[in-house]
Amino acid sequence: MNTKLYVDIGPEQWPIIYRPEYNVRFLGLEKLHPFDAGKWGNIYKYLKSCGLVNDETLSVPNEATTEDLLTVHTKKYLKSLKCSFNVALIAEVLPLCLVPNYLVQRGYLRPMRFQTGGSVLAGKLALERGWAINIGGGFHHCCGSKGGGFCVYADITLLIHFVFNHHPRSVQNVMIVDLDAHQGNGYQRDFKDNPNVYIIDVYNKGIYPFDKLAKEYITRKVELAHFTEDDEYLDKVAKNLTEALAEFCPQLIVYNAGTDILKGDALGCLSVSPQGIIERDELVFREARSRNIPIVMLTSGGYLKKSAKIIATSIKNLHDSGLITGPQLRY
Repeated sequence: MNTKLYVDIGPEQWPIIYRPEYNVRFLGLEKLHPFDAGKWGNIYKYLKSCGLVNDETLSVPNEATTEDLLTVHTKKYLKSLKCSFNVALIAEVLPLCLVPNYLVQRGYLRPMRFQTGGSVLAGKLALERGWAINIGGGFHHCCGSKGGGFCVYADITLLIHFVFNHHPRSVQNVMIVDLDAHQGNGYQRDFKDNPNVYIIDVYNKGIYPFDKLAKEYITRKVELAHFTEDDEYLDKVAKNLTEALAEFCPQLIVYNAGTDILKGDALGCLSVSPQGIIERDELVFREARSRNIPIVMLTSGGYLKKSAKIIATSIKNLHDSGLITGPQLRY
């Protein structure tokens, strides 16, 4: 499989992946969306301000091409994205249907293709360095034939297929740990009945997407009620992750680290504190790193302006806790 997504990085670079093209700027229409369209840039700004990374030590991804996307997506689905109405339904910004598609491609779909490229690169770098963080991605509502819930490309499915195809000897089993507030129905449909992909999904059962069919493909399903708080949430994550790792031995963990679990997030409807999110991320990384399992982190959902600073603070905490290390260390 020929691709430009699997770029090499130098010893001075961190496996933290970002580029300014991640951010959505669309004639002001992005303000009609509940998502913070500048979230990814704000995460990077905070990480840069605390001295963790800079423009020289960052890893920069390439844009996923049509050929890359066809690894997972159907030609029919990719063709459907050339209609602004179809994209507007996925993005849930109906005024997009009135915008010429070339502008939709440039202002919305192109940033999503760069983030998708970042997720694929994160899979490669995690295997090389032991961990990788894409400051973006985590489009878990999109499957190979259908988008939805703001998710237009199936980056999680694509990441895993690339790993299986490029590293068949070293990676036969992958675990998806989805801790976004919403059920990850996209990749669940893509990996239905696949014994090489173990899915643990902890989500609010009372919100979108209510995908009963996809639920059948979750290996370990943990359903939460509205307004679940730190203690219950962290206990359930810790217990179920430990039990999952006792049942299944992955060579890679894909961690979908949504922050829409945050108290006050109107789309997640849970009540986890900022400190709870930091402890959650540390818990997941500690489980992976203590077992020498490479881990990819994707930032996924999170719809409050303060999410960006919480994510950056959590990544800084992973460094301060010794769970992610500097660019001089290779695995």
